[in-house]
Amino acid sequence: MPVIRDELMQVRASDDIVRVRQMVRALAVELGFGLVDQTKIVTAASELARNTLDYGLGGTTLMEVLEENSRIGLRITFEDNGPGIADIDLAMTDGYTSGRGLGLGLSGAKRLSNEFTIESRVGEGTRIAITRWKGR
Repeated sequence: MPVIRDELMQVRASDDIVRVRQMVRALAVELGFGLVDQTKIVTAASELARNTLDYGLGGTTLMEVLEENSRIGLRITFEDNGPGIADIDLAMTDGYTSGRGLGLGLSGAKRLSNEFTIESRVGEGTRIAITRWKGR
C-alpha cells in the first residue's frame, strides 16, 4: 500500500500528546475526513499516545497518509520499548486496566479505527497501528 507522506513524532511528555492530537487532526482535515471521522481518529490517537507515555515510558508515533485503490487513509503507529503487555487479550477487554484509567483505551481505540493491530513482547515493548479510511 503506497505511503504518500509520513511524519514521525516523539512521545516523551504530556505536551507531546497534545502535539500528536493536533497533527492527527490537521492531517485528517487536510485529507478531507468528515467531522465524525476526524473525531474518531483523533480520540483513538490521543488514547494510544497517552498509553505510549504512561505504560510504555515514551516512544514514537508515525503518521502515514495512505492511498489504496483510489481511497485515502491515515495510519498511525505507536511504538515503545517499555515493559510490554503480558496478556494482550486481557488488555483488550473492556473495563480492564493495569493503571488508573477506565479500561477503555485499547478496546476503545480499536472500535474507533477501521483497522487495528497490536504486537507486544514482555520486556521489549509494544507496537500498535490504527488506520482510518476516509468515508468509511
